[in-house]
Amino acid sequence: MNVFDIIGPVMIGPSSSHTAGAVRLGRIASKVLGARPVHADILLSGSFAQTHKGHGTDKALIAGILGMYPDDERVRSSLQIAEKKGLAFSFVEGDIPESHPNTARITLTGDNGEKIVLQGASTGGGNILVTEINGMEVSVSGQYNTLLVLHHDKPGAIAAVTNFMAYSGINIGNFRLSRPKKGGVAVMTIEVDGSVSQQMIDNLKILPNVINVILIKVI
Repeated sequence: MNVFDIIGPVMIGPSSSHTAGAVRLGRIASKVLGARPVHADILLSGSFAQTHKGHGTDKALIAGILGMYPDDERVRSSLQIAEKKGLAFSFVEGDIPESHPNTARITLTGDNGEKIVLQGASTGGGNILVTEINGMEVSVSGQYNTLLVLHHDKPGAIAAVTNFMAYSGINIGNFRLSRPKKGGVAVMTIEVDGSVSQQMIDNLKILPNVINVILIKVI
């Protein structure tokens, strides 16, 4: 346990779970999209659905999607800012079975036509856990620099990525593989110690069977 876990994050809003964590979920969704978001459809589940207006969860999620941090004064006016920036959004209250009480499913569309669906939860004290991206199980806490490696599920794909990282002097702290079906598209979730350069990402992208590489920095 560190000091952050005890005193909580520096933030705007009444609740670290409903505000700070929600901002971080929005930021990661925007990062995974990799384009300027123009539309956000957000399903709120559990206590997010019940109390999101009073706790400002709606403002926090949109603030994160716009690239703000939890301590940004603009979080309070993020909905108005989104309208000015051309980001359309909608919120639906519902139920996501077997999910954490503070869960959101964020569907983002970018100005390039790309679309992603991210599901994650605010787990308390401003901490988060992203559990699903585009229907594939992941585990992203945002506490470590994390690589998401989308790839074809072919023999040698994992070895090529991990061996290149080892050769480059990057230590893997945690690794998870998700594949909806054998031989299809899969995703590696790789938490690393230290930083990851853009050159490293570019080199990983050209490895055989790699489709895309996304870096989620510590937030």
